[in-house]
Amino acid sequence: MPWHINDSEITPEAVFKDRRNIVKALGLGAVGASMPSAAQADIFDLFSKDKEKKKFVTQPLAFTKDTNYAKDEIVTPYNKVTTHNNFYEFGTSKKAPAQNSQEFQVEPWSLVIDGEVERPITLGYDDFTKLMELEQRTYRMRCVEAWSMVIPWLGFPLATLLKRAGVTSKGKYVAFETLHDPEQMPGQKNRFLGGGIHYPYVEGLTISEAMNDLTFMAVGLYGKSLPPQNGAPIRLVVPWKYGFKSIKSVVRIRVTSQRPPTSWNQLAANEYGFYANVNPAVDHPRWSQASERRIAEGGLFSAKRIPTLPFNGYGDQVADLYRGLDLRKNF
Repeated sequence: MPWHINDSEITPEAVFKDRRNIVKALGLGAVGASMPSAAQADIFDLFSKDKEKKKFVTQPLAFTKDTNYAKDEIVTPYNKVTTHNNFYEFGTSKKAPAQNSQEFQVEPWSLVIDGEVERPITLGYDDFTKLMELEQRTYRMRCVEAWSMVIPWLGFPLATLLKRAGVTSKGKYVAFETLHDPEQMPGQKNRFLGGGIHYPYVEGLTISEAMNDLTFMAVGLYGKSLPPQNGAPIRLVVPWKYGFKSIKSVVRIRVTSQRPPTSWNQLAANEYGFYANVNPAVDHPRWSQASERRIAEGGLFSAKRIPTLPFNGYGDQVADLYRGLDLRKNF
């Protein structure tokens, strides 16, 4: 008979229930029943494709040396370091980067080192861990918003890359640039949604700052590769400066003869200077920088408030870089 269906064509009960639960979860129960079968199929196909999107997975990394530059301080829990982030390319709330970046793709990746160098270099994703000797460094991190963390990073000194490239006598500054990919980074699609920043995000250091041993290119934290919300696959870490200087997801490092533009300085020069050294004696126009909240297990509002240290406690290693420079004017 025309209406007869073979047993082999009957949808298994488990599959039927799963599709019905999907419809209920989408709020399409009543609507779906009246939709043409082709339209229903499109919805389920869309849902299936969404489920199949590749989620970001961190990988364990081997390192040769473990140095603690934040001795006697408690390391911030991993779950706080990876869920309390400023990365406006993925949204302006603290939780948005973790929520909106988990399908971020980092392979293939190219990092170009060029400009006033003798040997321009291009590194791929695997080169960060296979060509470079990784070490773990535990640094304090101080945000300009007056909260702080203690983080064990994995990576290598920026000076290692710059020496390989061979900085010329014309090289006075180092400019950095973040990936510009609005399809992966929703905050780049709309400047309002991305905090008003003109993308791609850019930063800069003097050549003496860049060559200082503390200046670090991080490819991981807590023994694993970087999560996207923390700047995968490679980011800058400058521990004596406010966190916005430590640019994430870097695709270009260019040595220049002139001071490069920097994103937050372009957006609000009276609030965010080029140097951005941690300085408890120079307040942000809207809040004091004399103390900070050290984020622990309980989160920001339960965090202990502690005094902020000049240069974030790294004065012995970096204060000489600014000898004779008025750090109130050059903030």
